Amino acid sequence: MPRRMVFLAGCLTRILLWGLLPPVVNAQGSAPWQLTVSGADQTTLVEIGLPKAGRWCLVWNHSVQGFPVTDCFQMEGGQLVLDSSHTPDFAAGLGYTSGRGTLTSDDKHGYRIVDMQVAIPNNRLALRVGAPSVNHRIELGARLISLSDLAADQLVEIRVRPAGDKGNELK
Repeated sequence: MPRRMVFLAGCLTRILLWGLLPPVVNAQGSAPWQLTVSGADQTTLVEIGLPKAGRWCLVWNHSVQGFPVTDCFQMEGGQLVLDSSHTPDFAAGLGYTSGRGTLTSDDKHGYRIVDMQVAIPNNRLALRVGAPSVNHRIELGARLISLSDLAADQLVEIRVRPAGDKGNELK
């Protein structure tokens, strides 16, 4: 890669890390859903188009044990729902609530809760983002976006709405 391209790529990376621009903007006209992460001051931190099913995951490292926990969400009839959760262990704060999905084992002796169908009110999820060691991140396929890099120890709002809908409420 020519030096000029490397320099420009480095500049863009610094701009994104310093928060001068939203780190992810997916302008896919075909994406029917838009996921937005906003800071407490309503500044957009992340904006990304979601596929038709609106499926994405919130991944984070358990604050005591350090292993990854994955909570997956999807859109069903215009409603954001917590669909599944995966953890290698039921450590402090983790577990299964009877009647809230189906508990299964994974192939590595961990636990998966599927078919949870927990509706997220107004398609908005408030999250206190963890420190870099917790590394809250959004996973969309192979793409990972670290919320802890953008807003560690801050309250954020994760919202999913139809693409192109700039309104504040989604009923």
